[in-house]
Amino acid sequence: MTFLEHLRAAAKTATAGTPLLLDGGLGTHLEQRGHDISGALWSAQILEDKPAEVRAAHADFFAAGAQIATTCSYQVTFEGCGQRTQDLLECSVRLAREAARQAEEATGEPHWVAASIGPYGAGPGEGTEYDGAYRKSARELARWHAPRAEILAGTGPDLLLAETIPSLIEAEALARVLSDMPGTTPVAVSFTVSGGRLRDGSSLLDATRLVEQIPTLCAVGVNCCSAGQARQALNLLAQETTVPLLAYPNSGERWDAAARRWVSAPQESPLALIDAPVALLGGCCRVGPGEIARLAQQRDSR
Repeated sequence: MTFLEHLRAAAKTATAGTPLLLDGGLGTHLEQRGHDISGALWSAQILEDKPAEVRAAHADFFAAGAQIATTCSYQVTFEGCGQRTQDLLECSVRLAREAARQAEEATGEPHWVAASIGPYGAGPGEGTEYDGAYRKSARELARWHAPRAEILAGTGPDLLLAETIPSLIEAEALARVLSDMPGTTPVAVSFTVSGGRLRDGSSLLDATRLVEQIPTLCAVGVNCCSAGQARQALNLLAQETTVPLLAYPNSGERWDAAARRWVSAPQESPLALIDAPVALLGGCCRVGPGEIARLAQQRDSR
């Protein structure tokens, strides 16, 4: 079975607590492995300096029970990485694929690679993915996203994952870019939300209708929010779309972009969503292999 066939099968039983499992927060797990991710390039710096560590981090999540590795390309941009950008994007997929093959050899089960298309806000490193205050038009954002998306699509991932999208304008831009993408690689889009709305205050349902125009869209949902915020958003989406749903919340802590540190205490874990109507479930920032292992145990017990 292909990735898409496995996803469709999981979608048919979406309320049974048996979703496909995404990994957790790659950047924050690299930090737990002893690396400094406080710079402007975040985990992309580790991708450039110590690629073997990125592959090892993917392997940690696979060993915990994840079935899908999200590539270390979230913060790889032409502004931040210049002439190294294409090589780093391609390297991010190659490392994840190597870890997936190793996991397949060890378990005999399929493992997949999701190529991360990070939001515009992740590029400048100003934390604007948390409020969508870009001061860019949809046309400008489409021009910004297109080269990276095309490179990632050309690497042959199992899934193109546009993630942590905070604004209606960026949803419109990605709908344009990903609709024009050559080939048939499945696409998933994940928004970041608060109070059932996008971070810029726009309607989550309006943004979903925009990305539903992508011919290869296979899943839509939310990430980098608390499990409670994710549940609220999923309840809205479940009533309005027939596209399979995904969720990978963070630990519930809040990122202070100015101070560049996490504040507030952890809240609910992704385990709180095991019975949510999702075909894909995992974790985002500050969710490590231990939590993914607990998700896998709970899922397998079903």
